[in-house]
Amino acid sequence: MEKETRQRLERLTQQARRLLEQEFREQLEGRYDVLLDGRIPLAPGAHLSPRERVLWDRLVAAVAHKRARGIMSADAVEAYLREAAFHTLNRFVALKMLEARKLVQECISRGEDSAGFKEFIALAPGLVALPDKGYRLYVETIFDEIAQEVRALFDRRDAATLLWPRRPALLDLLAALNNPEVASVWGEDETIGWVYQYFNGEDERRQMRAESQAPRNSRELAVRNQFFTPRYVVQFLTDNSLGRTWCEMRGLETQLAHLDYLVKTAEGFEERSPKDPRDLRVLDPACGSGHFLLYAFDLFAGDPTRGFVGIYEEAWRAEPAPKSEVTGRTLREDYESEPALRRVVPELILRYNLHGIDIDPRAAQIAALALWMRAQRAYNNHKVSANERPLIGRTNIVTAEPMPGDRSMVAEFASTLRPQVLGELFQRMVEEMRLAGELGSLLKIDGVLQSAVAKARAQFVREQKEPQVLLPGFDRPRKAQLEFDLSGVSDESFFDSAEERIVHALQEYAASAPAVMSVRRQLFADDAAHGIAFIDLSRKRFDVVLMNPPFGAASLAAKKEFESAYPRTKNDVYAAFVERGIELLHPTGYLGAITSRTGFFLSSFQKWREEILLKEAPPTVFADLGQGVLDSAMVEVAAYCLRKEATA
Repeated sequence: MEKETRQRLERLTQQARRLLEQEFREQLEGRYDVLLDGRIPLAPGAHLSPRERVLWDRLVAAVAHKRARGIMSADAVEAYLREAAFHTLNRFVALKMLEARKLVQECISRGEDSAGFKEFIALAPGLVALPDKGYRLYVETIFDEIAQEVRALFDRRDAATLLWPRRPALLDLLAALNNPEVASVWGEDETIGWVYQYFNGEDERRQMRAESQAPRNSRELAVRNQFFTPRYVVQFLTDNSLGRTWCEMRGLETQLAHLDYLVKTAEGFEERSPKDPRDLRVLDPACGSGHFLLYAFDLFAGDPTRGFVGIYEEAWRAEPAPKSEVTGRTLREDYESEPALRRVVPELILRYNLHGIDIDPRAAQIAALALWMRAQRAYNNHKVSANERPLIGRTNIVTAEPMPGDRSMVAEFASTLRPQVLGELFQRMVEEMRLAGELGSLLKIDGVLQSAVAKARAQFVREQKEPQVLLPGFDRPRKAQLEFDLSGVSDESFFDSAEERIVHALQEYAASAPAVMSVRRQLFADDAAHGIAFIDLSRKRFDVVLMNPPFGAASLAAKKEFESAYPRTKNDVYAAFVERGIELLHPTGYLGAITSRTGFFLSSFQKWREEILLKEAPPTVFADLGQGVLDSAMVEVAAYCLRKEATA
């Protein structure tokens, strides 16, 4: 996207933010008595209708939920206001982009004169009696339909969707989105990512830096590091990591050997054992709007419009072919023809191959939407009709955030787990997750769980060795000095599945929430679902890790824990992300990163160079790119790929 076009999009985004925040501020204070200084009445006002009283309950619960995480009252209201504005803008931007791709009928481009809305009211003519002629109901119907596949952004149960712009504000928003000056952006895949970056203006970033040298919290860490990765950098790093991995499995027989930015040597490619594509995992541990994952999707899916056959089709044609760890069969055994394969490839890619983590839930929403839209484009390219496309029920994009915030509900849930040691392990897990929003992928929650389970196992083994005489039917009494209550545990093999038992119990709890739980329980269950997804991802290992990580100091809230966990790389967050990324790789896996170039020459990064890069994952390609690469970021950068040693 050209700089002038980006500037127009930035102006639109900032205009829409101001409009929506002003609109929702007036609704919160003027209608629902939720004041920006944090004051909220104990009961809804008598002026509210029954429906508005329900909405008031949910608004208050949403603000209280934020306060449970330690946020001051005024900050909690401000955070809710900001999220509601961003959520609303994102959904309308998404509809504009879906219109451009003909994935929905015209619904936004001409507002109430849109073809889709006219068809809608023709089926329900009574809607014209409503103040807006039923336009809100129509748009929300579209949201509900899309939410079946893109729940993160379009699910109307999300507290950020409670407010809706009144008619004057809605018309102003539609006018801004339909301005001819930005008409060209809606067909661009990058647009949603730029909207994410531009929602927080440069003035806001400058103010944050002026007030504190280091980020003070997770939001500041995210906002300070919202820099869109240029397409050529994405291609360079992905071609030389995922592309090279596939070339090492297939040799010169693959089209990926001719990727634009793949660096080849006179010796050719090293050889590695082939894998079924469903077993290849790619992670972006600070995914933002998902730019790396979108290009990786293209390598897996191919593009018949350019005559490019992707990884899946090449694997289907290959003989002999490895069996998948997922199904125990080859691709050809699972899909009898190439057309049958093409009908499922986009869904398979999102289910098995692509994974992303971010500390900003807004980024996770956008990345999930962008991947879903890319999947729909792939279906179009392969001429797979809408009724033949499998439902894409989820993506592996997760938010790293504390889990859960309500202490009373944590204790209540823990008390339901049996044996009791599972509840104790769960509470320890929740405590360790308190900094997930500050550290993101850097939080080694997988190691924390393993360590806690190992301690409980060791205590069990010690107790088993102690001679005790018990009456039949009585559990061993707990000693006051012991760390865990192991009553009900009779066999050491219990600890082999302790982590899975906790995860499974939380999954069941979260899954039961929509039908039977109060707002407070729903928020707890949503937190649990996010936390479990993050933990699951942290326990996986990957073939490729790609990143444009944050740089600079860690947030002040996590400084102590960060420095303790990363003593060799604590001088800069980006160095720690590289260290963590290497840990998350399979042996011989590739890491591709764009970071500040300082790590390659400053003395303060000597341990990073000598103990991590040279010993654990030596560089395979390196490009010194200098300044002006990351939009407005005043930093000189380098792009490089590392290959993890087989014994690291």
